[in-house]
Amino acid sequence: MRDWIVQSGLSDILECGESEINDDKLYRNLDRLYPLREQIEGELSRRESDLFSMDESVYLYDLTSTYFEGKMENNPQAKRGYSRDHRPDCKQLVIGMVFNREGFPRAHEVFDGNRTDCTTVEEMLGALEKRVGLKKGALVVVDRGMAFDDNLKSIKKRGYHYLVACRQPERNQWLAEYEDYDGWEDIEREVSATNPEQVKTRVQIKRVIKEEETMVLCISDGRREKDRAIREKQEKKLLLDLQKLEKRIRAGKLKTVGAIHQAIGRLRERYPRVMRYYEVEFDLSACPAQADLEKTELRWQEKKELKKRAEELDGAYLLKTDKPGITGEEIWRNYILLTRAESAFRDMKSPLLERPIYHQLEHRAQAHIFLCVLAYHLLVAIEHQLRCRGDYRSWETIREILKTHQVTTVVLPTSSGEELHIRRGTVPEPQHVEIYDNLGIPHEPMKPVKKWQTHAENSD
Repeated sequence: MRDWIVQSGLSDILECGESEINDDKLYRNLDRLYPLREQIEGELSRRESDLFSMDESVYLYDLTSTYFEGKMENNPQAKRGYSRDHRPDCKQLVIGMVFNREGFPRAHEVFDGNRTDCTTVEEMLGALEKRVGLKKGALVVVDRGMAFDDNLKSIKKRGYHYLVACRQPERNQWLAEYEDYDGWEDIEREVSATNPEQVKTRVQIKRVIKEEETMVLCISDGRREKDRAIREKQEKKLLLDLQKLEKRIRAGKLKTVGAIHQAIGRLRERYPRVMRYYEVEFDLSACPAQADLEKTELRWQEKKELKKRAEELDGAYLLKTDKPGITGEEIWRNYILLTRAESAFRDMKSPLLERPIYHQLEHRAQAHIFLCVLAYHLLVAIEHQLRCRGDYRSWETIREILKTHQVTTVVLPTSSGEELHIRRGTVPEPQHVEIYDNLGIPHEPMKPVKKWQTHAENSD
């Protein structure tokens, strides 16, 4: 952190010396922030709502994970679990965040690394109510990992409406409706302001009323290719792992029936998307004695009908909500707002450098994540204000442009041996001025700093 401060013009803008900023002070301030997390987050959310007049009728809830390097023995929250970063070998934390329609964070919680998505909804709603104060009738949007009856009942019990992507078993029950060509409508997708030449893939929806719920059947051409590619890739890996498991059994490396069951169970956990298309069993008839276990035959057979149905539903997903009087297109557009949550997590991990986390203590790791959340508040506020001015560039692009507006030190020697050091920003270029004007920032972010130095001081 300090290295970044030294390399930037922050100390000049804040009018403080680099010697005033050190690791000890930064850690102490981190500890001061930790007990004030909830209060700061609530006040910040209310301030943003007032500043930007935002719509608070839709809330998006999603989770991500962030991993540690090392054993993390002093952090009881650091555990191994489902890794969104594809690092199951590392301990991690799970971060849940709620966003509004514009993508501003409203509340966040840090959970144990092995916490499953579906168990976090009740706790997250409680935190959101405490910090922000949800209005009754708000729409809570969650993804399929939380689409369980208990969670939906909890949302309704608190006086809100839910919008959720159904899990695959429920979607598969609607195969007949998907095959019926009547009632489908095309969604006109908005072209990206930054890429007007982009051709959007086709999305079709069908709205069906079922008792007190509205179901929206969706088919996306772009998602069809993605679903097929993911399934085929996982299926190829599964078959290779089944062959490896068969060789291990024949080589006598698995000594008990229980060990074989565990190995098959791990494959089910690793490949949940495609394992259900196969019937896996092992034959013990050839080895009545435990010592003859290596004679066991591992067999697997494809469930052709089930796999065929899955192929027919490539690119298809099912949305449902209990909010009355909402159109199918409104349901679909509210659901795809979840991509803003995914974008926020990417920003926190990449340009905001959430990882790596070096802190070994639980409260320090939580405070580190909170600091990243605060930074994201600033990032999304900058992007929001730029969008309001017709500038749709990302923060990463803006940062790269502004990097070329630098601070320089002019040294003027005198006949007395003293030197006048004048530190000031360079003259901003037109591209800098445009960004500053859109953000309402002065063209010269720092005042010139003059300092006399003697020859002895310069030698030191």
